[in-house]
Amino acid sequence: MDEYLIGVRLRERAPADDYKLVDLFARVGDLVLVETATEPLVGEVRRPRRPVPEHKRDQLYRRVLRLATDHETRDYHDRREREQRGIGTAQGLARQRNLAMKVVDVEMHPTARRVTVYFGADERVDFRELVRDLAREFRSRVEMRQVGARDTTRFMDGIGPCGRQLCCSSHLRKFEPISVKMAKAQDMPLTDNRLVGNCGRLKCCLLYEFSTYQELRSYLPRVNTPCQASCGGGGCMTGKVRSLRVLKQSVLVGFPDGTEAEVPLDQLTWEGRPHVTPEGSPNA
Repeated sequence: MDEYLIGVRLRERAPADDYKLVDLFARVGDLVLVETATEPLVGEVRRPRRPVPEHKRDQLYRRVLRLATDHETRDYHDRREREQRGIGTAQGLARQRNLAMKVVDVEMHPTARRVTVYFGADERVDFRELVRDLAREFRSRVEMRQVGARDTTRFMDGIGPCGRQLCCSSHLRKFEPISVKMAKAQDMPLTDNRLVGNCGRLKCCLLYEFSTYQELRSYLPRVNTPCQASCGGGGCMTGKVRSLRVLKQSVLVGFPDGTEAEVPLDQLTWEGRPHVTPEGSPNA
């Protein structure tokens, strides 16, 4: 019995989660019925099937039960259209109440008369009157959920400066903490607006290469460390580290005569140099 994992999202603006696919073929774009914590729901396949990795064979996954029927497909698309109209309706009612909030998504439960409205706001919002307006409009019980700047951007989707769909809307499952320390470790100017994403916060992609920079930086001396640079022919010149070239694995060394030179790591020695060096570099 062949077992695969396939990525399915239950809502248009939700990330795709892995479900187990057994003896069933489904392609990207197909609608399928999947198990959930409460009841089977229809979702859209967003990632093609792939074999279950060896290290995940003992992990429990909810299953894809079958392909959606024509009736379930029509109901799924009809609900998506009503949710899209609901976003405009909710935002219009909020504007009438002069509420400083941005409605980013509306979720209508497929089997219960329950509507969840997701919104972003810079300050606390008194939405009690708005809830009554929405309950009359949708004829359902309404729940309001405030989301942060990053979640707001994920709901809205968009294109990043790299030219691709935003990471938060395409593949990120959760938001990891992003700090200025990560930008500093990658020698990025902290005043550069390019560090800020569409959400107005530090870009999530600062995390992607942070661990690599940390490892490469650990092989280099600190700035202002006294060092000896090989000059060829067995001679050395004593100087002091002025700055680092992390990716090139070299440093800029200043010498007593006022000159400077970029010196590769394998031509540099200093007190306390680690014995472990990057792959391909000789040990100290």
